Amino acid sequence: MAYRYLFEQMVRRELRQKYRGSALGVLWYLINPLVLMGAYYLMFGVIFDQASEPDYPLFLLVGLVVWVFFNQAVVSAAPSLLDQGALVRKARFPREIIPASVVTVQLVTFLALLALLAPVTLAIRGTADIALLLLPLVLACLFAFILGVALAVSILHAYFRDVAPILSAALLPWFFVSPIFFRPESITEQATARFVLEWVNPVAPYIGAIRDVIYGGIAPGGAELVYVVVVAALALLGGHALFARLQGELAVVV
Repeated sequence: MAYRYLFEQMVRRELRQKYRGSALGVLWYLINPLVLMGAYYLMFGVIFDQASEPDYPLFLLVGLVVWVFFNQAVVSAAPSLLDQGALVRKARFPREIIPASVVTVQLVTFLALLALLAPVTLAIRGTADIALLLLPLVLACLFAFILGVALAVSILHAYFRDVAPILSAALLPWFFVSPIFFRPESITEQATARFVLEWVNPVAPYIGAIRDVIYGGIAPGGAELVYVVVVAALALLGGHALFARLQGELAVVV
């Protein structure tokens, strides 16, 4: 890769800026899902007592860390080309490196958090199984999916500055309809509603697949595995194609 050094330097720079002056560094990434976990456990596990899942806080946390990775990556990637406008105007290099470096930084923090969470979940739930061998595949597909979305939103926001605010507004209801604090089959028996919750929402199968492996100790279903692979490929190819088509005037618009 001809621009590997530039990519590595951008990732290092993003990491340094993200945790500059922080005593705990990447551990701060744990605070947001822990606070959300506490809030939802209090609401659904204590006050309304709707939590039918054993070790419900772990059930919540596995879903939350996947969502936080997706949310932080796309929100940070949206303005990334504008943030690096001076570099885009002065140097010739693949512009995809910029949003890719942002997503990679979020991947590093996500994997660090997962490395803390997974052993605890496996020990408490006793879910260590051969299904764990599928985890790298699912994580690679999740990264590809998020990278594709990040490429699309970053190039669109460079041309249309309303994209990032619209994305931020859309992510809030998107969060609540994602199967983070529930399983779709546990809240509705209606086939259409379950289909929307499980398959129309592209984040849902990734949450389900990662939760199946880490929390449940089982392999994701065949349809779920096919979904995460196909959607990852489509998102990455589509995001890259859109980026390639629009980047011609990027130095002018940023």
